[in-house]
Amino acid sequence: MAEPLVLLPGLMCDARLFGPQIAELSADTAVMVAPITQGERIEEIASGLLDQLPVRFALAGLSMGGIVAMEILRRAPDRVSRIALMDTNPLAETPQVAAAREPQIVAARTGRMLDVMRDEMKPNYLAPGPYRQEVLDLVMDMADALGPEVFVRQSRALQRRRDQQSTLRKCKVPALVLCGAHDALCPVKRHEAMSELIPYATLRVLEQSGHLPTLEQPGETTQALRDWMQQPLVLR
Repeated sequence: MAEPLVLLPGLMCDARLFGPQIAELSADTAVMVAPITQGERIEEIASGLLDQLPVRFALAGLSMGGIVAMEILRRAPDRVSRIALMDTNPLAETPQVAAAREPQIVAARTGRMLDVMRDEMKPNYLAPGPYRQEVLDLVMDMADALGPEVFVRQSRALQRRRDQQSTLRKCKVPALVLCGAHDALCPVKRHEAMSELIPYATLRVLEQSGHLPTLEQPGETTQALRDWMQQPLVLR
């Protein structure tokens, strides 16, 4: 059996983000979804997770989950057997985006968190297609379930995150860099740059997907993860 697979969801998402992958991959792989809902710094979230995760594991993160995954890799490279980074960003938050999060935090604290989520998702998230509204509805349900306190903590963590490009350069394990061609939030060019930084990276761009390929193109995403899980481990 392959090493256990740890999945890290994105901002205001839970295990449902990976529902199709869990259903398929759990037939022959131990799969767990680790929440990234505790802590106001990425470092704090990663440290808390490392206390709970297996001794050695494959790690896949989407969006904010990818940001936490990079911090886990930075802190404990010997525990990560392989890494998949999906629709994410290795860079520190820009001052402009950090400032833009402040009115969102205020809105979340005053009962308007779902309005913030709707506004954020409209221009940036998903590819056009027949299931777009269904995916959007699920995203809103996940956000509603997690609530405004989690939104505030995760927003603060994103504001304060570090640049992880040096972490990627030091990565010595099989790596998958995957993104949707329609993702305006974390565009393809950024993923191309990420894959060039990582010595053993494979880049996959899903043409009919946006920011949430696990739900938009579940079959293609699952196959990409399966191919990555089957790659031979790189000798250190």
